[in-house]
Amino acid sequence: MDINRFFKTVLSQNAEDLMKYFQRNAVIKWHCTNEVFTLDEYIKANCEYPGNWNGEIERIEENANTIILACRVFPRDNSESFHVVSFIHLKDDLIIEMDEYWSDDGLAPEWRKKMKIGKRIR
Repeated sequence: MDINRFFKTVLSQNAEDLMKYFQRNAVIKWHCTNEVFTLDEYIKANCEYPGNWNGEIERIEENANTIILACRVFPRDNSESFHVVSFIHLKDDLIIEMDEYWSDDGLAPEWRKKMKIGKRIR
């Protein structure tokens, strides 16, 4: 599976093209909000999400039939930023299961700033 092309397809919110990356009976889990989706539900949630999106892949790890993808996703106006880690499980080179962990990007909490530890990554 071309993971770079898959990521671009997710960002473009093209339902027809996105469907091509999945087994028909795929299961998608968004653990941070405790939701599980059928393929049709995932396509609807992704492709009808408001806005126009950009993103960048920060890391790809591949092992047998699993791809781990860490990405930053943001609207084209850069008004927000999110990180997602996806565990993509393949069968016959198509996604059969995907576990995703989404997080809003933000500043370190005040209690850690007061400790004067850590530095910005970028």
